[in-house]
Order: sequence, then C-alpha cells, then structure tokens
Amino acid sequence: MSVLTSKWEELLLHYSPTSLEFYGTLVIQLIFFWLTSAAYVVLPSIYPDFSARHKLQTQLKQPQPSELWDCLTIVARNQTVSTLLHIAILKLGTSLDRPPSYRFDTVLPSPSEITRDLAVGLIIREIMFYYTHRLLHHPALYPSIHKRHHRFTAPVALAAQYASMTEHIVANILPISLPLMIMHSHIVTFWIFLALELVETATVHSGYDFFARSAKRHDLHHEKFLVNFGTIGLLDWVHGTSKGRDVKDKTVSPSHQ
Repeated sequence: MSVLTSKWEELLLHYSPTSLEFYGTLVIQLIFFWLTSAAYVVLPSIYPDFSARHKLQTQLKQPQPSELWDCLTIVARNQTVSTLLHIAILKLGTSLDRPPSYRFDTVLPSPSEITRDLAVGLIIREIMFYYTHRLLHHPALYPSIHKRHHRFTAPVALAAQYASMTEHIVANILPISLPLMIMHSHIVTFWIFLALELVETATVHSGYDFFARSAKRHDLHHEKFLVNFGTIGLLDWVHGTSKGRDVKDKTVSPSHQ
C-alpha cells in the first residue's frame, strides 16, 4: 500500500483534482467499457464454437453487422456528449470555486472503507436505476426515450449504452455517478465502483452465460420487456418483477413491440 500511496501523492502534486477526476474517469471508461465490450463482440469471430455454446439466445436473433455499426456510432456519440458535459460541469465547479464532488485525500481509502462505500453505492444505484428504468417503460415515455435501447432483443455488450441521450444521462450516468458523490467518497473508490459497474453492464448485455449466467436476467428483460428492471434483483424481488424460467408466460404489451 505504501507504494500505491506514494504514487497517488505524486499524482496529487502534479495534477489538480479536476484533471485527475476527468482523465482518470475517462481512462476507466476506455478500459472497462470499451475493451470489455470489444472482447465480447469479437468473441464469435475468434472462437465461434465456444461462443455458440455459451450464447443465451439463438444465432437467428443475433444482430447483423449493420446493426452493430449503428450501435457503435450511437454509443460513441453518447460517450462524446457525456464527456463534453463532464468537462463543462468540472469547469463550472472550478469557476464557482466549489470543492470537488469526490475526496482527494492524500491517504488512500482503506479496504473496509472501499467495501462499505461499494456496498452502499450498489444499493443506491439499484434504487435509482430500478425506478428510472421502470418509469422509462411507461407508455408515455417508452417510444421516445427507451425504445431504442430495446432494438436488440438479443443484446450485445455495446448495447449497454445504446440509448437516447436522455436515457443515457438519467439511466446510465446518474445512477452510477451520484451514489458515491452523495457519500463524498474518495475518488479512487469511485473509480473502482465505476470499473465494476461498467464491466457488469457490459457483461449483462453480452448475451453470454458467463459469471454464473449473470446476463440471463437482463437478457430476459430485453426479450420480454416487462420483467427484471433492476441491477442486483433486490427491487425486482420487492415489487414482484423478478422472473426466471417462467418469464416465457409473460404477456408483452403491444406498445413495447
């Protein structure tokens, strides 16, 4: 830990909290979303037999190259706009002389602090995402805001951020950014949280049965629409929207077709 602490102190000496927050967050995005998504997307080309054995839905439902290209362009647009918004927010905070949203203590957070903040962050994210996601399935909002995300009934990893700009902000960015911001966690803890959440969202959209079939619940959501709205399943259990094998009996509203 002393080596990590000294490296962190060196970064604090050479860069402002604003620069560290921006570039650190950008690097986490590039590594843990883009590289993870790319690995899942190219897997069928590199190991087709292995990929076919672990795909949750049939080959007939898999997206075509043109659909993947459209997905790539929309996700790149969303991340470009969100990056520009991040720059604007950081510059506004600097101009108003506001303190950073996260802590930049010279002492790195302890394992117990990281564990605590990650656990609380997961609960807050579950609450924010579940109710936002379920609201986006309301007939008044679904066609204009959320329908694009459900274009892929057999989702791929990149489709995790294939969304309208409104949805990307309220359902993708805020439920991940705000929990540790509310707790005023250390920026390093936020980066760990962000990395875990990006890998998780890419994985649950990957369409593969890896990691104890963690993608199955969300894959069923994309296939059947009105079930499995949350991330960890807690509020789906509370509200009775958690479905597994019996999900095929679920009737899908015509407005969600």
